[in-house]
Amino acid sequence: MRFVDVKNDVAFRKIFGNEKKTVILISFLNAVLELEGMERINSVTLIDPFQLPRVRGEKASIIDVRAKDKRGRSFIIEMQVAEKDGFGKRVQYYLCKDYASQINRGDEYPKLKPVYFIGILNFKFFPGNNYFSKHLLIDEETGICTLDDLKFRFIELTKFKKSEDQLDNIIDKWTYFIKKAHKLKIVPENTNDKGLLAAYREAEKHNWTKEEYHSYIYAGMREQDAKGELSFAVRKAEKLAEERGMEKGMEKGMEKGMEKGMEKGMENVIVGLLSQNILTLEQIAAAANTTVEIVLSIKAKHNL
Repeated sequence: MRFVDVKNDVAFRKIFGNEKKTVILISFLNAVLELEGMERINSVTLIDPFQLPRVRGEKASIIDVRAKDKRGRSFIIEMQVAEKDGFGKRVQYYLCKDYASQINRGDEYPKLKPVYFIGILNFKFFPGNNYFSKHLLIDEETGICTLDDLKFRFIELTKFKKSEDQLDNIIDKWTYFIKKAHKLKIVPENTNDKGLLAAYREAEKHNWTKEEYHSYIYAGMREQDAKGELSFAVRKAEKLAEERGMEKGMEKGMEKGMEKGMEKGMENVIVGLLSQNILTLEQIAAAANTTVEIVLSIKAKHNL
């Protein structure tokens, strides 16, 4: 294979968090946020740019890729390979926290600048089949977005099914790169975006130093180890549940058996007493420790 797996922790940060190749991030942001004209991003400043882990196997020094443009707008780009509890709430908290941290107490609110979150998910999170979704704060009746400082964009890779010849727009092409690059041997023919071409070049293995590639390999191993641990834990839990289920089943069977036996024994006692035709129904019920209604039902059952 010619290209690295962009979903890899180290690869993702090296490609999108490279302060020497910001053309990649600029192109990606303009595409996903669909910025046109005066709204387009021309330059970005990376916050905590990519650094190799200090020790092989250690997580990269940043959790995500963060950047700001000249207008003060903030961008958070995050790659999530597996869903975690509270993911949706965490994303909202993440964005709101960044938005609020722009000013101190007493500062004027107009100083607040827009914050955008772009989540690239390797799992299904939202209902529906659209792989690319846009989320805003809108008026429920009119659908108009006036509170426009907070915006979310999500790319769900597992929903993306397009082949190379079906890539219709720049978002398709970026998504195809992130999901499929490691399975390709050449850059797709319809790739004509400057930033995306730079991303493919940055993803080529022979452009990586030995140290970078070793960190990439160890990041992949760490991810596989985590998946293996999770799989083992699930299998163990399932086995325990199965064993407990069998035990419960045996206990339940014994309980039901005893109940059936006691019921049959009581029925036999009542039939015997009814056959003697000596005691009243109330006396038979008291002797069998049951009710007159049950005695009557057994009497009818045996035609006594």
